[in-house]
Amino acid sequence: MNNSQIEADWKYYSKHVDIWRDRYLSKKNSEINAVLTDSDKTPTEQFWDAMELMQSEGKFLESCLGVHSRSKMELSLLLMFRHGLIVESDLASFSDELRSRILEVRNRT
Repeated sequence: MNNSQIEADWKYYSKHVDIWRDRYLSKKNSEINAVLTDSDKTPTEQFWDAMELMQSEGKFLESCLGVHSRSKMELSLLLMFRHGLIVESDLASFSDELRSRILEVRNRT
């Protein structure tokens, strides 16, 4: 991959990572809200179940998004793709090489 492709991929990634995170968290916030309003559980159970879910998601987000660097971009994209933070259509604007490597990992699993 040449430097201009790397730079273009980096710019696209940097511009969209917050959008992808917010889209993902919108879904997760709905899940957390469902836990907090589950009438089959006590308020204490609701609180601790929601806390557990938030901590789990926090660890996942830190692993995917904790470091914004060109050298970690591909790993971040792989993790985000594998865990559903991004979908295949989100990869369409990346270089063919980068997109192929990420999709290749999916095909191996």
